[in-house]
Amino acid sequence: DKLTGDIERQIQVAIATAELVLFVVDIKEGITPLDQEMARLLRKRKLEVMLVANKADTARHFGQAGEFERLGFGEAFCVSAANNTNQNLLVERIFERLGEAAIQQAPAAAEIRIAVVGKRNAGKSSLVNALVGENRVIVSEVPGTTRDAIDVPFEYNGKRYVLIDTAGLRKKSKLADSIEFYSMIRTIEGLKRADVVLFLIDASLELSQVDKKLAETIVEEHKACVIVVNKWDLVGDRAVGETYREYIDKMLPNLRFAPITCTSATTGENVQTTLDLAADLYEMSSREIGTGVLNKTFERIAERPGGTGGHAGAKIMYATQVAVRPISFLLFVNKPELFDDGYQRYLTHQLREQLGLEEVPIRLMFRRRE
Repeated sequence: DKLTGDIERQIQVAIATAELVLFVVDIKEGITPLDQEMARLLRKRKLEVMLVANKADTARHFGQAGEFERLGFGEAFCVSAANNTNQNLLVERIFERLGEAAIQQAPAAAEIRIAVVGKRNAGKSSLVNALVGENRVIVSEVPGTTRDAIDVPFEYNGKRYVLIDTAGLRKKSKLADSIEFYSMIRTIEGLKRADVVLFLIDASLELSQVDKKLAETIVEEHKACVIVVNKWDLVGDRAVGETYREYIDKMLPNLRFAPITCTSATTGENVQTTLDLAADLYEMSSREIGTGVLNKTFERIAERPGGTGGHAGAKIMYATQVAVRPISFLLFVNKPELFDDGYQRYLTHQLREQLGLEEVPIRLMFRRRE
């Protein structure tokens, strides 16, 4: 198996940094050779280990847990992840085993959550490892190595980050099995959790329907986004940054506001620049605009030639900011139906230009006021 060595290294890294190891076994399968091998490894490291027997879906399974005591870690705690059996009790047991360390060493909440998304083999896991500076996720030529969203916390320049490495997406016609389908769902969930999205594009390939669909999702979710053109080192003289920007704008017009970086995750080219840019977008999308400043801005927009976007009779009485990340404005208007998609795009463009928000999304919400 091509992944065996990578998986073993990931296990070693996890074990080396853990305060407590949850050794999960399958109560229906019984003790397997892999269980015995893992038990030998854990005993050799003299680690704090809690044995957990999963798939105890009914009470009759609990009696089968006794055989796992032969692994040398005491009585197995029975749970069922599928049925949520004993999950709260398991959390309590974990806190009991960790003691004060569970409180004193708990990491602070991450400041910036960054989702890394893209189609299959665009280099997402390679970029995550390059940003973190170590092999935290498995990188392989085997398609679909990353099936789930993986959270990787780290610190850089005094700021806390969590990189969300997501599964590579394929065309809908290729979502043949449930694993592929749920990988897609988890990727979208990971994107929704993020403050900023790094949207990876493979420079060696033409943009595909998968790229376009991801771009649509990013826009629909109003996510700050860096378009990361990866594998730039493989392109050579076939592309120039400026002409590639024109190509991206033509193919992904709804992301024209998003900045672009050309990187190589394998060589490290522009990797840190990409992270710095993501941090800048986080700060920009966290800005709070004073109500007075916002309303004066709308007044200036209305006074400009074509300020109503061709929508005669559309009036904005009052506006206020109601959220950040994304920056969200609530507009009290006379007739919400007059503010169609075209007019909203016009207003958003003007707001970005006049408020210094050129590279982040803006969400507009409307409420009728006579």
